[in-house]
Amino acid sequence: MSIEEKLQELGIELPTPPTPQGSYTPVVRTGNLCFISGQLPMQDGQLKALGSVPDKCEMDRAIEGARICAINILAQLKAQIGSLDKIKKIVRLNGYVQSESGFYNHAQVLNGASDFLAEVLGEKGIHTRVAIGVYELPLNASMEIDAIIEVE
Repeated sequence: MSIEEKLQELGIELPTPPTPQGSYTPVVRTGNLCFISGQLPMQDGQLKALGSVPDKCEMDRAIEGARICAINILAQLKAQIGSLDKIKKIVRLNGYVQSESGFYNHAQVLNGASDFLAEVLGEKGIHTRVAIGVYELPLNASMEIDAIIEVE
């Protein structure tokens, strides 16, 4: 089954990739590595997870927000390489979670992205990861995730 067929089976249609919110490019490919700029939980032109976790954004919404970030990562990659079936390996995710002092469940939030990628890509979706808590993020997003992906 192709990756796009798997997404379809899960009821996921990749969106048109969100446009950059600053002076950068969404994807840089060098050799067989694609570096995907930080993606926000943007869906249908709106941020779906806003504010600090868990004070302003509850855990369930934050986990779903991380999943949306992963969907946007795949959308950016597809726009760059044409077919997601060219993915060899998700190498690394770097995730940033807007949180208040005393919140220590950043990894649990980012599992929303990691579990989604493993479900869609199988072994290719298992990756290394960094989970960092930060005070603020662009547009008041609850999380931002970037990725390094090996492709054919």
